[in-house]
Amino acid sequence: MRRDPLPAGAAGPAGDRSVAGPPATDRRNRLAALLRDGPYPRRALIALAAGAVSALALQPFNVWPLLALTLPVLVLLLDGVRDGVRARQAPAWAALRPAFGLGWCFGMGYFVAGLWWIGAAFLVQADDFAWLMPFAVLGLPAYLALYTGLGASACMLIWPRGPARLLGFAAVMTLAEGLRGLLLTGFPWNNFGYALGSDLRFAQASAVIGIAGLCLVTLACLSTPVALLDTSRSWRARLAPPLAAGLVLAALWIGGAWRLAHVEVGTVPGVKLRIMQPDLPQDQKFRYDARRSVMDLYVATSESAGGLEGVTHLFWPESAFPFFLEREPEALARLRAMLPAGATLITGAGRLEERPSGQRPAVYNSLLALDSQGRTVATADKVHLVPFGEYLPFQETLEALGLQQLTRVRGGFSAADTRKPMEIPGLPPALPLICYEAIFPTEIVSARNSYDVHRRGLLLNVSNDAWFGETPGPFQHFEQARMRAIEQGLPLIRATNNGISAIVDPLGRVVAMLPLGARGVLDGALPQALAPTIYANIGNSVSNSLLVLFLLLAFASQRGYTRRD
Repeated sequence: MRRDPLPAGAAGPAGDRSVAGPPATDRRNRLAALLRDGPYPRRALIALAAGAVSALALQPFNVWPLLALTLPVLVLLLDGVRDGVRARQAPAWAALRPAFGLGWCFGMGYFVAGLWWIGAAFLVQADDFAWLMPFAVLGLPAYLALYTGLGASACMLIWPRGPARLLGFAAVMTLAEGLRGLLLTGFPWNNFGYALGSDLRFAQASAVIGIAGLCLVTLACLSTPVALLDTSRSWRARLAPPLAAGLVLAALWIGGAWRLAHVEVGTVPGVKLRIMQPDLPQDQKFRYDARRSVMDLYVATSESAGGLEGVTHLFWPESAFPFFLEREPEALARLRAMLPAGATLITGAGRLEERPSGQRPAVYNSLLALDSQGRTVATADKVHLVPFGEYLPFQETLEALGLQQLTRVRGGFSAADTRKPMEIPGLPPALPLICYEAIFPTEIVSARNSYDVHRRGLLLNVSNDAWFGETPGPFQHFEQARMRAIEQGLPLIRATNNGISAIVDPLGRVVAMLPLGARGVLDGALPQALAPTIYANIGNSVSNSLLVLFLLLAFASQRGYTRRD
């Protein structure tokens, strides 16, 4: 069996000791040697820095080509781990631990740089929650980075030499991203696919392959520049992977541009929408003693821009009131006086539901539709609650210890069992997505659930991103909600407290928008839904097929190298 020489300074499975070998320049240039070889702590710091830079590919920066630099860095770091194990003729599992560490460091940098803004929520009620901010800013990324670490570690089990390893890398890391969106209630925020999806032309591919497919394409294509550093191959062989990736990206871009230029989107007749964005300071939003001033602000802002004459549907944001609207006669009277005959208000609100004697009433984070007489004509309750924001794991135990969630609802919010379309008078069936429910693509309507008949309606997303101030968070949230519209071919109505509120057509184009931090209203027509997309019909079937194909090609290539050895 032929042995591969160990690169100079390559680390063994523990990752912190060098093993002697021939100069790195015998096999690769100095840049590749710097990343693949050397002390493990240095390589861990490089992984951390590369992950942090990768966050600039996301909203609101959108410098997605940066991933063509940072993903090759991660690949080269993993190359170094695998080369060291091969040189020692150790079993493949010996690479799992050092690969996990490098993958975790990359993920930690990525998630800290991409999610630091979550800490702003703990400063809204700083006296009670500021001490928790470091746990959120560092603890959540540390947990999410476990999936990146697991993906990097699993890559070592199918890591052939040559370009085929990039296919295995993309497939395994996409699987890890999928797990991140499912386990422990899931948190698929800032999936790698959103980097490429920030360009609306690339984003059109999600109508076929979804965000999981975009993740797979992003990782596979933008990691290919690493092939240019493989000096053991001819220039033709080195250029082939990035050229192939360029052709794939060009095809997606051209196809998306064609779709945007040629697919016509009409409007629903007889519908005039108005979205009110109050920009209410978050520290007033839950104060019962501010209820009259809150209503004054909402009514005055809603009636600006010439009053409500002609408006058929008025939208207010999530958790709009510091009280239970249906139990406040004075507030309902204000609404009756404000709404024109035949108009409907759709608003976020807390909803109280009595339970049998001796049990605490259930509190729901809900969407209510009220007619011009103040009567509730449609209701939807939130299904996917935010851990530590709307409830605590082991609620009673942690409350007994003095802990509480950010919303400070005793006992936490209750979750609805199922997501049901809202039948709002004058509108097509609306699928409600309250707050971050919009980031879960698999929970949106599909041909495989009972919402199939309602697909030609609309997506309705209300949120309160004022927790996070004017940070990247609201931009990222809007981007993910917009992706759901493209995936499903449905228009999106989005009403938020301080932005970004918008009307989005089923191609993801913004029809009208209120920017972050603005107070006011926006008026617009409702775009019509498109015919069901491929993704809406078959979900992740296309992306899963590509993922399996990538894994098979990587595995076959690895077997081929083993036989030649």
